[in-house]
Amino acid sequence: MKKIVIALSVLAVLSSCVSKKKYTDLEARNKETQDLLNTATVKLNSCLEEKAGLIATVSGLKDQNQGLISTSRDMTILSTKGAENIEKALESIKEKDLKISRMQDALTKKDSVTLALVTSLKSSVGISDPDIEINVEKGVVFISIADKLLFKSGSYEVTDRAKMVLAKVAKVVNDKPDFECMVEGHTDNVPYNGSGVILDNWDLSVKRSTSIIRVLTNQLGVKPEQLIAAGRSSYIPLVANDSAENRSRNRRTRIVVLPKIDQFYEMIEKEMKKQRP
Repeated sequence: MKKIVIALSVLAVLSSCVSKKKYTDLEARNKETQDLLNTATVKLNSCLEEKAGLIATVSGLKDQNQGLISTSRDMTILSTKGAENIEKALESIKEKDLKISRMQDALTKKDSVTLALVTSLKSSVGISDPDIEINVEKGVVFISIADKLLFKSGSYEVTDRAKMVLAKVAKVVNDKPDFECMVEGHTDNVPYNGSGVILDNWDLSVKRSTSIIRVLTNQLGVKPEQLIAAGRSSYIPLVANDSAENRSRNRRTRIVVLPKIDQFYEMIEKEMKKQRP
């Protein structure tokens, strides 16, 4: 009977974890975003080069017409053909300028959202504590909190000090209802030797993630639908687990902030479709 109770408890813990498929989909979405940005940047550079060529063409046509005027003093207007060519070139430059402007606005929008988010987080959470790091990787904002701020050794019970830090994070998340946050638990490589329903570091990392999510939702008013629970065990270390100090760095919880930027995607895709033959 005791074994059955333990097995059911383990199943309850693991079921709170985000599915591997959902987590893989999130990572694929981030990669697709980066690929889209890279492709858009290539298109933008191509437009800039084409614009430069058109400007050179206009300059040549103007010089040609100026020569005709100098040669034929009795001419009071540009030749019809030359004027038409200049008009077409100017119109083409105008169209390219508009496309370039739209693409630059779309590419800048994501950077602006990310910068505003980082500034807001650093202002709310503070950047003086070495155990709290806020940075950006590939356009995604990460808040990394050392486990010594969050949990006691081998435990998944959130400390009172951690709740003060999480309250600041919750304030930023609550101000951004269109954002999602994935809470990732990370451990060192020392095998878990506790008792109860926790079997190993996988269980511990997931349980720490869900413990933080319960604080955010039950005590700090964050909407559950904005949160994703994930555990990475010891497999994504920051540094080698070859000293007590390094193992301490690797024991952390990372909150991944994911802005919903569907409008950004739509703007980029719309402009890229316009440029296809």
